Amino acid sequence: MTAPDLVNLASLIDDAKCFALVRQQRWPEGVRCPGCGSSAVVRHGGDETQPHRQRYRCKAGAGRFDDLTGTVLAGHHQPLRVWVLCLYFIGLNLSNRPIAEELGLSGADVQLMTEPLRHGLAARTPAATLEGEVEIDEVYVVAGHKGQPAAVAKRGALDGGGAWQERRAAARWKRTSHRSWA
Repeated sequence: MTAPDLVNLASLIDDAKCFALVRQQRWPEGVRCPGCGSSAVVRHGGDETQPHRQRYRCKAGAGRFDDLTGTVLAGHHQPLRVWVLCLYFIGLNLSNRPIAEELGLSGADVQLMTEPLRHGLAARTPAATLEGEVEIDEVYVVAGHKGQPAAVAKRGALDGGGAWQERRAAARWKRTSHRSWA
């Protein structure tokens, strides 16, 4: 797997360069309609609120779209440069709180931004395959009775017959029965 191209952070602060980066990453072989995949696309002006956001019209399906249509970046009120900086900070392995402090945003806004970005990054990461000898660190799991491992061992012991079925039925009865306070 090749290493991704590094991008200079200072050069991304400009909105025009951010949109150019999105176009380059999204359509390396040229703009394609997200609806039908056709390459018969013409430019169709710019956005009123974001002048560097290019609009397009598909000749094949007569649909309209822009640079961000069909991406996690579409439909949000944060400017694209803030999204790019957020993605950069995620790449630095920062949690949401320092990202919010760096960008001057609330924690809730940063959570709404980082969640889809992290899901998208995780989806692009290839699955890990384990081969040969694999070493795993120790794991200690407590299934209740906090601080009382003897009680856990005693309840988990095989005591013959259908004792586990009785415990299961009793637990189910406790979960489903409702006391009447009449």
